[in-house]
Amino acid sequence: MVFVQNIIAVCGCLLLTAVTATGSESLPTNEQAPWRAEIRMGVLVHDVDNLWSHSRKEDGVDLNAELILAYPDWQLLAGRIHSNLGASVNTQGDTSKVYGGLLWEYQFDSGIFLNLGLGGAVHDGRLDTDRDDTKSLGSRILFRIPIEIGYAAKRHHRISIMFDHISNGYLANPNQGLDTLGLRYGYRF
Repeated sequence: MVFVQNIIAVCGCLLLTAVTATGSESLPTNEQAPWRAEIRMGVLVHDVDNLWSHSRKEDGVDLNAELILAYPDWQLLAGRIHSNLGASVNTQGDTSKVYGGLLWEYQFDSGIFLNLGLGGAVHDGRLDTDRDDTKSLGSRILFRIPIEIGYAAKRHHRISIMFDHISNGYLANPNQGLDTLGLRYGYRF
């Protein structure tokens, strides 16, 4: 738990630094870059407890990479909806995943942005096990719900804190779920 608190503290400090280091360049808009795509990379704490899943069995850190695609580009509630594809690889050999879905993003004039998403994930973890150090996820294909808040520093650079939850939504048994939380850097093309 101390490791998670340290990660959150570092993320908060980096986010605060990015907010105070605002440059004079304006942020790209859909009118300026309709083909826009973005790549995000980060380091996530694997199987965080006391968030959504309420239990921690697996360890390590996940290395994460995600591509935010330019299409679709739909407007909804003053935000934009885009598709995404990504992967999180666990450094300890525990559950890794590939995922995709849709993200709704709202960007404030200050550069702060919020992403909410819904999609699916395919993982290489256990479906059902009695081991104390491994999650039982119940199904190979899971729902994925990401939440991300960050800051767009200058035109192309972003820094954010991202949380995601994967589970089978009680469509299979067992359904222990898995949460990750960490810091990501994004580059918008």
